[in-house]
Amino acid sequence: MAGLWFEEFHEGQHFRHELSRTVTESDNITFSLMSMNPQPLHIDFNFAKSTEWGQPLFNSMFTFAIMVGLSVPDTTLGTTVGNLGFQEVSFPAPVFHGDTLRSETMVLSKRPSRSRPEQGLVEFEHRCFKQDDTLVGVCTRIALMRMKPETE
Repeated sequence: MAGLWFEEFHEGQHFRHELSRTVTESDNITFSLMSMNPQPLHIDFNFAKSTEWGQPLFNSMFTFAIMVGLSVPDTTLGTTVGNLGFQEVSFPAPVFHGDTLRSETMVLSKRPSRSRPEQGLVEFEHRCFKQDDTLVGVCTRIALMRMKPETE
């Protein structure tokens, strides 16, 4: 698997993820409606023209998903048990249709699990930027990670 085992992470480790994603009008409308979010700021161009943004605002929950999702191939692909929680989620700048998002990850801490001897907890900070390097999203995440299997 491309993901790292618990033992392969260390505090201060930094990843600048290679993948990026340009977001589209279709992405925004589809995600908003599929997630039962009929907010006109996301799906109604006429309404959005009258706001301070002057155009539809990209759904922050999708920005959040992309921010974390872009990190998966480098960090947790196939080696995570699951996410235990997200904290301190913020969106310091808006995202609009046509913006290209990229993500970076920092390992904040790690410790072996007290109740699962073959697993450990890794605390990540994810940061999302758009094409001009404007910070558009930040969150911390705790993931329960598998330890490297012992070979026989």
